[in-house]
Amino acid sequence: MSFEADVVGWLPQLRRYARALTGDSAWADDLVQDTAERALTRVRAFRPDSNLRAWLLTILRHLYIDQLRARRETAIDGEHALWQGLEAPSGQVDSLVLRDVQRMLYRLSFEQREVLLLVCVEELSYQEVSAVLGVPIGTVMSRLARAREHMRQLLADGSPRHAPSLKAVRNTR
Repeated sequence: MSFEADVVGWLPQLRRYARALTGDSAWADDLVQDTAERALTRVRAFRPDSNLRAWLLTILRHLYIDQLRARRETAIDGEHALWQGLEAPSGQVDSLVLRDVQRMLYRLSFEQREVLLLVCVEELSYQEVSAVLGVPIGTVMSRLARAREHMRQLLADGSPRHAPSLKAVRNTR
């Protein structure tokens, strides 16, 4: 397969991640298009022995952050965020649950949300997420644990506890 075909093969996953980041399908489509364009014009920057998916997700993430800065938005977590106005299809209980999960997802910090999306939705390994975000694996694991706990709290009662729950772990070394 060619590099171009490989990039095209990852477009659905890129769109899913972009849609989850932005909460807006039009913005997500633009972001994916910009990502594909950048990847195809900078093919020489890609190392053939590396992970194409992680490279594309990194490009998408950087473009998203650049676009947020250009729009002078700090995040889409506010009361007037695009996702707040989304309507669930009538008569579908599953869509109501999905809407609740989506709302709680956007109440997470950007750092926690992006790790949760990359691990749980995109099914990247901790190492791949570390490479995409440019942070150590321990930071990925920590953000993921906090995101999962925060989501549990939000889904249980709608508001996070102020004191984080800590778990004692024995050192096995």
